[in-house]
Amino acid sequence: MDAVTLSMDHDHPGCRPVLRRIRVQSPFIYGLTNYVAATLSANVLLAVGAAPAIGAAPGWPAGFGGRAGAMWVNAAGLINCTAHDMLTAVDAANAAHVPWVLDPVAMGAGVGEYDAIIRTLVARGPAVVRGNASEIMALAGGAATARGVETTASIAQAVPMGQELACSKKMIVAISGPEDHILGPDGQHIIVPGGHRLLTRVTGAGCALGGLVAAVLATLSMESDRLVAVAAVHALYARAAEIAARDASGPASFATGFVDALSRLQNADTLGTDA
Repeated sequence: MDAVTLSMDHDHPGCRPVLRRIRVQSPFIYGLTNYVAATLSANVLLAVGAAPAIGAAPGWPAGFGGRAGAMWVNAAGLINCTAHDMLTAVDAANAAHVPWVLDPVAMGAGVGEYDAIIRTLVARGPAVVRGNASEIMALAGGAATARGVETTASIAQAVPMGQELACSKKMIVAISGPEDHILGPDGQHIIVPGGHRLLTRVTGAGCALGGLVAAVLATLSMESDRLVAVAAVHALYARAAEIAARDASGPASFATGFVDALSRLQNADTLGTDA
């Protein structure tokens, strides 16, 4: 794909094969995330047919990191595991050529020691970095703008810096916001519209998306297929949010409906089918 900007929604022909591969292959996905997000992350992965294991029990980082189909590391997992656990898992994944996703939660919120660990993880070479505008800007060397785990920066500010980061590190950078922006290592830019504001009112929704990105990476045999597949996962997520919001009375019912919607989309003939 050349260095052009494209738009991709749930009707794009690249979406259906992504879901089918996850369902058929049922990849083993290992995750290091925080206890706040673990349940939703596991449920999201199970809903689309993946097989998750989450946590840093003794031996898991070295063992599962090298044997999973793909892995995702949520930096906020430092709440309940150590930097050594994360680096051990990442090194095991790299040694076994297992692709992994980094979610730099709260990067740029003003905690220097924490940010330094995230930079060490980035230096290990994730396939995808996925975060909000403030996190990506901070990771790219911009000013710290995050308010805790929440963004205060705009997508328009973050995209140029995210593109530079993707090109310099030769990885995919995904920026979540009112519309998602998927940036490739050769200047590619895919915009994914849709979604719903209730996603921002459910704890761990962004964290779970990182797990879903890992699931699709596990199903691919060629790195050149990753960019469109990552965008397709974001389109799936946005579509599920729209479906769940129709009958939701608030954030709690939305969260339940969201997992159900992912499952229904996984088993539907097209992403536009709700049943």
